[in-house]
This record gives sequence, structure tokens and C-alpha cells, in this order.
Amino acid sequence: MQPHIQKAPITRREMLQQSCCGFGGLALASLLSDNSFAATDNPLAPRAPHFAPKAKRMIFLFMHGGPSHMDLFDYKPMLDRHDGDPLPFEKPKVQFESTGALMKSPWEFKQHGQSGAWVSELFPNIASVVDDLCFIKSMHGSNAAHGGAIMKMQTGSDTFVRPSMGSWIGYGLGTENQNLPSFITICPSYQHGGVRNYSSQFLPAVYHGTPIGETRMKTSDATIDFLNNPDVSSHVQREQLAMLRQVHENQLQQTGPDRELEGRIQSFELAFRMQTEAPEVMSIAGETEATKKLYGLDDPTTKEFGHRCLMARRFSESGVRFVQATHGPDRKWDNHSDLLTSLPRNTREVDKPVAGLLKDLKSRGLLDETLVLWGGEFGRTPGSEGGRRDGRDHNPHGFTMFMAGGGVKPGFSYGETDDFGYYAAIDKVHVHDLHATILHILGLDHLKLTYRVQGRDFRLTDVEGNVVHNVLA
Repeated sequence: MQPHIQKAPITRREMLQQSCCGFGGLALASLLSDNSFAATDNPLAPRAPHFAPKAKRMIFLFMHGGPSHMDLFDYKPMLDRHDGDPLPFEKPKVQFESTGALMKSPWEFKQHGQSGAWVSELFPNIASVVDDLCFIKSMHGSNAAHGGAIMKMQTGSDTFVRPSMGSWIGYGLGTENQNLPSFITICPSYQHGGVRNYSSQFLPAVYHGTPIGETRMKTSDATIDFLNNPDVSSHVQREQLAMLRQVHENQLQQTGPDRELEGRIQSFELAFRMQTEAPEVMSIAGETEATKKLYGLDDPTTKEFGHRCLMARRFSESGVRFVQATHGPDRKWDNHSDLLTSLPRNTREVDKPVAGLLKDLKSRGLLDETLVLWGGEFGRTPGSEGGRRDGRDHNPHGFTMFMAGGGVKPGFSYGETDDFGYYAAIDKVHVHDLHATILHILGLDHLKLTYRVQGRDFRLTDVEGNVVHNVLA
């Protein structure tokens, strides 16, 4: 008689292999039934944060090209006094092109609001809401080129392809609306990293940013590719998904759990659900004329970015965790030689829409639970570009961004650059620190929000980053 041999408990991997499908297949199978699937089967289901959040969602207004901080928010009287003088200190060892003599701002600055924040005459509408803003005037990064600096701002790395900030936030918190993605990017740029700047990379594919159009097109023409198929009914699509499910189950029967395959299943699932809600959210037809005017949709100059900001509010209000709206076309703020004409044009295009978004969120009671971030990948130099008096070079060593909404101190300014605006000098905030602070505001500990791949744990802030507690409300 053979002795009784007690079998070891079955592992999760063995269970999945023997059941012939992974969690992605289970979720798809549930979708195809009439019953809603359980949260445990859904990677986008809302998840509890690490601690009580100060905001539930985020909107990032990205200014592609690098806004000139000393011409917008970082008032430097020393530039006025020393206009035309040589730079009084050493230039960085790595420069993008060349920095010439000091050049004062061609535009006047005034203090605004109870906070007394200095704002250039180029931003009259944003000046009217400064008491809702939290400026960080000591930002600094590590790359003087657009591509590397944008990847650093969007993903935390300028040397490797990593998941984007929006993907990490979706991975950590899921989405509040199961018919929409956790991450929407409105009219993103295809330059300087393109899709890598909103990619989920090694995170599950369902956290990849969903693009709406691209930055060079009219916002009214922007849509989510293949969102609707008028030639195929919902019933036929269900049949198609059922067939795909069978194919995937056969594959998983041979291979066991497959993260990439399950990610595709989850993406099919999400795409099917999006058809019911995304078109309505993208449409602004139901907005009042007063709201459209608030965002500047009645003015050809402000119409494009105003439309993007209004769409960002609609997606955020509908439960999308992270929404980004890009001001383009590509490198619009990259004013090497046309500062005197391009910068005023850029500010006119975004000034009213940005202020309108903040006012609209506040009037709807949404600003307290929504973090808004405005800025680009770096700033500009206080010296003129080469010998010209009509441009500034790239400057990652010191620049300004501002936040508003849930979690940050309103009417507050943190950090300083040097007397001329070249280097972050007091209370310096690195891009990693900004990311750590954003995650903290959303209730996520950047040290704990990790994903294990290739034998090590990765996070948005890599091995750096400190929460800037002084900007928190």
C-alpha cells in the first residue's frame, strides 16, 4: 500500500494555469455577461490610498517648450539694473546653445491680490486668481534638451523609458468612473518622446494614457481613435469579444498567466465600455454660453486651449483620475529668437482659459478636490540668446510652476531663484520632489507606490524625491 502523500497547497500561478485563464480573461468574461464585474476583477476599480488624500484627482496644464519664468512670474529687479551686463557668475557646464548678456524683461510686473504675488502684464486673467495659486519658484531639473526634460517631467527619468506620472497615479488609485480610463491626455505632442510621455511602459497596459487627438489639430476635430464603429452594432461587438476571449483562453491554457495578453484583454474591455460615455464627455455642446465664454471659446485667440481646458474639466468632473491638456503646437514656448512676438501670443492663448478653468472648478465645488498643475519642462535663461535681444535659451536650473486646488496653500509662493533667475537658490525643488509632493497630495506615499519588474522595485521618483510639506495646506 502506498503511503498517503499530502500535496502542497496550490499556488496562484498553478491555479491560473489549471483554470485556463488569467484575471484579464475573467474580467472580459464578466463584461460579456449582463452583470457588472466585481472590483477584484477590474484593475481600474477605485483603490484606497495609503492615507487620507488632500485631492482626489489632478489636471496638468502642460506648456510644451519651456515658459520664460522671469518674464511671467519671477520678477527680478536686478535684471532691470544690470540689463546688458555680462553674466556675473559662471554659466552651467552643460548649456543647450549659448547665453549672452543679461536681458531685462520687456514687460512690466505688478503685485496682485491679498497675497501680493508678482505677475507680468502678459497674464492679466491669471493675475486675477493669484490668491488661489501656489507658486513654486525654485524648480530645477537635470536636462537642458526638450526631449530629456519632458520625459523627466512626465515620467521621472530622462535616460530610460519609464511609466508616466498619469500611469502611476492610475495604478495607485484606479479611476472613479469605470466607463472611462484613469488617464486622459488631450492633444498631446508627438515630438520629444511622443507616446513615451504618456505610456504605461512596464505597468499594466490599462494604465496607458488615452490620447484625444494631437497638439497640431483643431481641438474640435480631436477624438479618441476608433471610439465608435457605426457599421458594427453593440451585439456584434459582443460576439467579436466573445471570440477573442476564446482565442485568449486557448493561449493562456498553453502559457499560463500572461501580463501583456491580460493587458490587451483589459484594454478591449475598457474600449467597449468607453463607447457609452466618452463621446458625451468630449462634447461641449451642452455647456452654457456663459461657461464657454468663461474659457474664451468666443475668441479665436483663446478658443483652442479654452476648448482643451473645458474638456479637461469635463473629464475630471466625470471621474478620470489624471487629465493632461497640452498647449501647442510643438515647442510653442521655445522662444529662442522670437520672444517679443511669440511669448505675448502664447500668453494670450492660455491666460483666459487657465483662469477660467480655475474659476469654473471653484464655482462647482471641485477645486478643493482637484489638484491643478501649470508649467513646462524647464524655464529660460536671464541672458539673451547669443547676441540677439529677442530670445532666451533653455534653462533647467531654475524655473517656476504653479499649483492650485486641493492640498496646496492658496496665495502662497515657495522657493527662490538667484537675483537674476538663473539658478534655483532657496528651498530648491527638484522634479522628483514635485512628483513626491503630487503623489502625497493624492494620498500616495511615493516610497510605497512601487512595481516590481526585472528583479527590482521601480517608482515614479526612482531613488530620490522628498515631499515639499511647506506648500501643503
